Amino acid sequence: MNGAIGEILPLALGVAISPIPIIAAILMLLSPKAKVTGTGFLVGWIVGIVVAVTVFTLLSAVLPEEDAAASQPIKGVIQLVLGVLLIVMALGQWRKRPRDGVAPAMPKWMAAIDKVSFPTALGLGFLLSALNPKNLIMAVGAGTAIGAHDLDAGSTTLVIVVYTLIAGSTVLVPVVGYLFAADKLRGPLDALHGWLARENAIIMAVLLLVIGVSMIGKGIGSF
Repeated sequence: MNGAIGEILPLALGVAISPIPIIAAILMLLSPKAKVTGTGFLVGWIVGIVVAVTVFTLLSAVLPEEDAAASQPIKGVIQLVLGVLLIVMALGQWRKRPRDGVAPAMPKWMAAIDKVSFPTALGLGFLLSALNPKNLIMAVGAGTAIGAHDLDAGSTTLVIVVYTLIAGSTVLVPVVGYLFAADKLRGPLDALHGWLARENAIIMAVLLLVIGVSMIGKGIGSF
């Protein structure tokens, strides 16, 4: 189990460091219906992470069994493909970075966040966590890693819980913190929102590049 946790940690971190969902959560927390929409977004975000990694963990069970002590070509190919995809996404993010003096472009749906309801916030959280291409790649990698270790049901569940807690932490912490200390967190959240908006593309480019290279290295090592 320790080996599986070690493999999924960087992937979970890749989901956690996602500026757009964090910005969305912050905007909801700064809106008039902060507690309602923030909680809905958090629930959707966590459920989406759990669903994605669970689905790919279950799908990994249909792959032909490979000896953990020998080469694992199937796992290696999957890791190589995922690594290349992440590097391609990193290059795309780097090319999207705003030039000096140019305001970063944010998704148009963010302009309507003040008006969203609980169900809408929940659905948005789910979509951003479960169906975001980058997060799907992380979930595929995590599910493949978990499945390759042939764990029992209890250990598999525990690894998925660890993955979910880490991946969801950057939305979980501000939302829960806001529920208990709204006045103290309003200023820091506003400042964090501005910084993330400016540095979104660079943060994602560096993150995707590092994880992509790491995934390719693991894929080569599986042969």
